[in-house]
Amino acid sequence: MLDVCLLGSGGMMPLPYRWLTSLMTRYNGSSLLIDCGEGTQIAIREKGWSFKPIDVICFTHYHGDHISGLPGLLLTMGNAERTEPLTLIGPKGLERVVNALRVIAPELPFPIIYREINGAEEEFCLNGYRLTAFRVHHNVMCYGYTLELDRAGKFQLERAQELAIPKQYWSRLQKGETITEGEQVYTPDMVLGRPRKGIKLTYCTDTRPVPSIAEHAKDSDLFICEGMYGEKEKEEKAKEHKHMTFYEAASLAEEAQVKELWLTHYSPSLTHPEEYMEEVRKIFPAAKAGKDRKSIELDFEKDES
Repeated sequence: MLDVCLLGSGGMMPLPYRWLTSLMTRYNGSSLLIDCGEGTQIAIREKGWSFKPIDVICFTHYHGDHISGLPGLLLTMGNAERTEPLTLIGPKGLERVVNALRVIAPELPFPIIYREINGAEEEFCLNGYRLTAFRVHHNVMCYGYTLELDRAGKFQLERAQELAIPKQYWSRLQKGETITEGEQVYTPDMVLGRPRKGIKLTYCTDTRPVPSIAEHAKDSDLFICEGMYGEKEKEEKAKEHKHMTFYEAASLAEEAQVKELWLTHYSPSLTHPEEYMEEVRKIFPAAKAGKDRKSIELDFEKDES
């Protein structure tokens, strides 16, 4: 199961009723944060989640509303006597940008591991999930992210018995381990059926609609996407500043055939996004207006009996 919380849904500047866009996920004891704008710490506390399990922080890009909360978060982690490594992932220039911000947080009791994204797309395998960064189209280098939890096929008891595989190896093979016993090699595919559907989450913000978004969001269980403007007359403004409208995000969701769409990263001038959702749902019926602390538990599909 993957816990997902949209900590904040605002763009450009935090408001009394809306924090800046940030996403947090929890899986198997570890937590991932995507973007860390001003106020992210408060949003985490309001949600009632903990800073301690955060072991990966990803950045879509380095505009202030997506990274300015990082120094304070690092200080909070340090003051909590954290010693476990923290992995940071982001576009080119990651270490330089973070070190500049760390002028006010120079001494930390834990190491930082920098993973700079190379090229138009890169996959990272972390903490039992796959994270794919893919380039989008903003006025600076910017990436979206897809998080996937793969699920192996069901254990085939009959096949294990037919192949006379020792019972003490069954659980290890189920976990994906290859076992060598003398000249005999046992591999997971010998006892597992076809891979089952996993869990897929895609997040992108600060971009124009580009093919890479629909390609990577394809069949996602949840697609969280920027909708800077709900007003149709602001389409030209969205194009000028390399952002998206609600309707462009909905069209991407329809093209990618996702299960559900949450809009986020609203303009400060957009006070009531719900007012525009009726028109949005004409394009993509499973669209929802994201809001601070909006949460969901994504679970694996139940096996057919």
